Amino acid sequence: MLQVSYISENLAAAKEGLAKRNFKSPQLLDEILVLDQERRAKQTELETLLSTSNKISKEIGELYKQGEKQKADALKEQTNGHKEEIKALQEALGEKEEKLAELLYQVPNIPNDLVPKGSSEADNLTVFSCGEAKKMPETAKPHWDLVKEKDLIDFELGVKITGAGFPVYKGKGARYQRALINFFLDRNTSVGYQEIQPPHLVNTQSATGTGQLPDKEGQMYHSTLDDFYLIPTSEVPLTNIYRDVLLNQDQLPVKLTAYTPCFRREAGSYGKDVRGLNRLHQFDKVEIVRVEKPEDSYAALEEMVEHIKGLLTDLELPFRILRLCGGDLGFTSCLTYDFEVYCAAQDKWLEVSSVSNFETFQSNRLKLRYKGENGNNLCHTLNGSALALPRILASLLENHQDEKGIRIPKALVPYTGFEYI
Repeated sequence: MLQVSYISENLAAAKEGLAKRNFKSPQLLDEILVLDQERRAKQTELETLLSTSNKISKEIGELYKQGEKQKADALKEQTNGHKEEIKALQEALGEKEEKLAELLYQVPNIPNDLVPKGSSEADNLTVFSCGEAKKMPETAKPHWDLVKEKDLIDFELGVKITGAGFPVYKGKGARYQRALINFFLDRNTSVGYQEIQPPHLVNTQSATGTGQLPDKEGQMYHSTLDDFYLIPTSEVPLTNIYRDVLLNQDQLPVKLTAYTPCFRREAGSYGKDVRGLNRLHQFDKVEIVRVEKPEDSYAALEEMVEHIKGLLTDLELPFRILRLCGGDLGFTSCLTYDFEVYCAAQDKWLEVSSVSNFETFQSNRLKLRYKGENGNNLCHTLNGSALALPRILASLLENHQDEKGIRIPKALVPYTGFEYI
């Protein structure tokens, strides 16, 4: 969430940034500042009363030592009244703090100056492209036909076991999936990311810390009996490793990677764009997460973008990179680059990775700081998919089909153990 000090010092710029997002409630910033003033007043009143009460308590002790019991008892009676006032002030302060947090949770992050204006994905800016979106012959098949023909993925069996959006990978389909996971993890660890195996369920504090709650509550699967949430991405448990942590500056940067299954309800997703592997409720993803000093975070973002470009190049896939406009930017992000691969048989571009810099938006919630030369400072957090597997697999199947079958990219052959399906 935004820092109140930032809003106070940059109110006009903050409102201008939120306008780029088409944010409909800029008056929340004014309400936050008014409420913070009220909170500060209550805090001052409480601290003054506590200080007065402590002084009187010391005076009572001295009077008892001097044998002035009558005076001491009179002052003690006075402090009993203070206790009720202190309790009332503490409750009032708690209410102010809770309301302030509720308002702050409703305000998205301020976009970076590089974020273009726009209201939807149609206004995103293409900043890089690699490979041609070539036209396939009429005999080319979409991946949902290919996987059925080659017995790689069974969507109907997934419906039987669980429901739509939970496919069953079989034989070489399962082997191909595992090969991709290992390939991504090996490439990530080779450039300094530490591999982690995190939990696949998180508590409310963790989901709130990275911004999934309360913004995306309806999109997550919730185990109500234990109040745990199935992770929508391993960004959540990975980043929460450092919740309530004060790092030394020589511990930065932190670079983590993990493979996990991911779970998303995808409420409201219907139609032809969700067919096959295009949109699932359970899917595999390899993630990269970074914790950086503020002055280093945008160089780190560019480094992450270059790393993912290398992965897609080695997979021999046509792809492009989009800088998201304000209207398409995620709630917690300052700047996001989306990677899209071209699925030839479907003749469409599909998102396979989002790489984002959240600056201090997550770390302020997480209380994730580092000890620098000028005291304790909030870190910047970043994350990216490296990569999300379903649409990558769909694109590999569709783009690399030929008269022999489905060709495996050279970089993956050591992982699959076969060159063709």
